[in-house]
This record gives sequence, C-alpha cells and structure tokens, in this order.
Amino acid sequence: MKSTRLIYSNGVVSCSSDVHPVATFLESLPGAYTTTRTHENGTTLLFWERHLKRLSNSARILVNSSPHLILKANKKNPSFFPHLSITSSLKWETRIRSLVRNSLNHVLPIALEERSNGEELAITALISGDLEKLKAMGNVANDDDDRVFQFLDVHLHIGSYVPPVFGIEENGAHLALVGRGRDISDAKYSDWVRLRKPLEKLRPHSVTELLLSNDGDRILEGCITNFFVICQIDKSEAEGKYMNDYGNAYSVEVQTAPISDGVLPGVIRQLVIEVCRIKGIPVREVAPSWERHQLWEEAFVTKRDHGESQHGRALVKGIRVADNGVSCVARSSLVSESQSLHSAIDTCIT
Repeated sequence: MKSTRLIYSNGVVSCSSDVHPVATFLESLPGAYTTTRTHENGTTLLFWERHLKRLSNSARILVNSSPHLILKANKKNPSFFPHLSITSSLKWETRIRSLVRNSLNHVLPIALEERSNGEELAITALISGDLEKLKAMGNVANDDDDRVFQFLDVHLHIGSYVPPVFGIEENGAHLALVGRGRDISDAKYSDWVRLRKPLEKLRPHSVTELLLSNDGDRILEGCITNFFVICQIDKSEAEGKYMNDYGNAYSVEVQTAPISDGVLPGVIRQLVIEVCRIKGIPVREVAPSWERHQLWEEAFVTKRDHGESQHGRALVKGIRVADNGVSCVARSSLVSESQSLHSAIDTCIT
C-alpha cells in the first residue's frame, strides 16, 4: 500500500504512514473485534460471514456481562456502567452485520486502490460502545428498542498482509506454557491485547507463541492461537466420543480443547474440526494433556490475529513448559499417517 495502514472510524478515513499498528489500535479502544484477510488479489474476504457472526456474538456477550470491556468509560464516573440485556436475537446479529458491512463498503475500495498491485490486506473490525451516547438516550433496556444500536461505533483497521509460506520447518512455531486461561473466553475483545502483556514478559528466548493452561497439564489455547495435537488413540478412552464411527481407519486422532473449557471459538479452529469430520479424520474436543505428550505425533496451532500473525496453520517444532524452571521437548518425528491428516486439513483451509 502507498499508505501502509488505514483506519476508518464512524465515517472518517485516516490514511497515512502515521496510522498505528493494529495492536496499538486495539489497545486504544474497548470493544469486540475480529480480523480476517483478503484472498486472490483482494477479491475475497476469507470466511467473512463466520467472522461477522462471531463479532456480533462477542459484542452481545460483552454488553450483557462485561460492559466495561466494550464501553468507553465515563470520565466523571468511570465505574458506572448501565445494565443492558441483549438477547441472541436475529435482529441483533443482523444490525451488527449491517453496521460493519456499511463501513467496509466505504473503506475497502479506498484500501484496494491504495495498495500495491497483488498485495493482500488484513482487516480488523472493532465494535465499541459510547457510554455518553448511551446515557443521552435514557432508558434503553434491550435490543427490542432500535435505539440500542445508536451507541455503537464501528472502527476498521486495514493493513498490508504477506501470506506465510507453509511447510517450511524453519517457520514452525516454538511454544511455551506460561499462564492461566482467559476470562470471558467466549468473546474476542480488544482489552486482551493489554491483559496478555504480563505473560509476554515470561516469554523464553526464541518462543513465538505462549500457551495457556489452568492446571499446568491440560493445554487450552495460545494467546493468539488455538492449539491442536495429533495423538495416538487410546481406544478404551475414546470409545463413543466421536461423531462418526471411524473404525480402525486411523490409529491417531486430532485433539483440541472444547469451548466449554474456556477457549476462544476461533474461526479456523472450527474449520479444522469440520474438515476432519468431513474427511473422516477422528477428532475429539478434549484438552491435550502434557502428561501424556509421549502419545503425541505432532502439534500445530491455527492463528487468529492477522495484525500479529495470519490465517492458517503452523507446525510446532518444540514446546517448553515452565514449572520452577523450563524444560524442553522436541516434537516427535513425522509419521506418514499424521502427514496425511495435515494434507487433508491444509487442502481445505489454506
């Protein structure tokens, strides 16, 4: 792009080299957000409908349960947040989609015009609430009142995107287990960029992503990724746990922590699960256990935040677990069966 970054906020476009990186942008505003990217020379937004659905759901969750994470604070009374009750109605989702789409329709043509030829774009959409607007509206209780949408602001951050090269061992992820799982994990909110900073201080040298666990054994997710392992099947444990009867076609299964354990419902996470089921690959939503890592054939992460990483999958080269010191284990060597699982997943999501 001629201008490296672009921000669109409530009808105003800022397009210059002085526009902050997406992480700084997210730290500057409370709210629910999602990030996707363009594909095929800017002609397609990857999995955009899924991103919009999660964005509207995240905004609803924050408004209902944690308004301080979506509403800009009142300077005179920063601890005051009104009570709202937003249902999971189709009306709420439809209006959020409309707000974001209208904004994107205004700014995306500008971004496509400004970019270099063939360059792809990373697009972050953030829904933030204005407490002063909400107070001025008076008694607004739920989404049956059309005025509830008037306190919401839409912000878009657009930057250039360079697709990573997959399948190169040197590009593999290096992970360290350093902290507990997130609060309000079913919503994607901008304040997490600030909240994870203390964890970043614990990052060992050369580590590229930090894993979260509440007990030091069962791995939930990464700070900006979902975490998967390809694990040898314990048939006595796994019996009856699959959606389909896979018989003896595979001796390994894909494992990832369930949403109920407190992980973000990542778009690519769900796609991996769907691809596995379509392809007949055994997949089980259970938090991978570090104590049983000798059964792991491989591990991989699916990246969520395009401002800091990209859509896709990265093979894990090594994992470190911090427990009164740091111990290291190299990943198991590849086996043909787990390679076939990766091939099936890659074909469908990259």
